Amino acid sequence: MSFKEHVAELSKRAVSAQNIALTEEATKNALVMPFLRTLGFDVFDPTQIVPEFVADVGLKKGEKVD
Repeated sequence: MSFKEHVAELSKRAVSAQNIALTEEATKNALVMPFLRTLGFDVFDPTQIVPEFVADVGLKKGEKVD
């Protein structure tokens, strides 16, 4: 399957999941992780994907970003 086909499939998934994935975690599992995988990331490799990364930028010192 090509990149374009993967993105089209994820787009369909997003439409069908919008009323089901009601929490941040559900959205991450249904949409974000599959999209990152489509982009070529290994979502289970902590050197590639860092959950709750602490971003010390501007006024957001010590706050975690998703």
